Amino acid sequence: MADEQLRERPVDRRTVFEGRLLTVHADRVATAGGDLATREIVDHPGAVAIVATDADGGVVLVRQWRHAVGAALWEIPAGTLGRGEDPEAAARRELAEETGYSAGTWARLASGPVAPGYSSEIIHLFAARDLHPGQPHTDPDEYVVARLFSPDEIRLLVTGDAVDIKTVAGLALAGIPVGDLREAR
Repeated sequence: MADEQLRERPVDRRTVFEGRLLTVHADRVATAGGDLATREIVDHPGAVAIVATDADGGVVLVRQWRHAVGAALWEIPAGTLGRGEDPEAAARRELAEETGYSAGTWARLASGPVAPGYSSEIIHLFAARDLHPGQPHTDPDEYVVARLFSPDEIRLLVTGDAVDIKTVAGLALAGIPVGDLREAR
């Protein structure tokens, strides 16, 4: 089936909310079958996430409170793109801000939509190697703990549901074994 047979055509858009980071729209679309439907869309500027590893195979994760899910999670360092900002430049900035680390080697892992059913956010995943320690300098409203984890500790975090899905995806793309989740359950 060609994508054109699936395409939804915009009819109108109503902005429901405009915030510092996000804008929410209620879009009316004509479906491929000709029906009218409403799509609630979150406009997001995009993000970066970094799988940072040291020479011994340790992985840098950050822990911070995530109000939306009511819990603190361990995550690969990540952050929002500035308007017009190059994703690799943003990744370098976010790694330094959240962890203090800089990296001698950078590689793009992948880019793609995070939640395409309702959000325009594209996340750009990078691998950072040859780490050099430094001092973190987080945003004033950001409280982050950074720590190196061994591959065995990473598997325990993943199978214990202590991380978010972007972290699982980033680790897998970077070739870091996260364990056989079928056996862990």
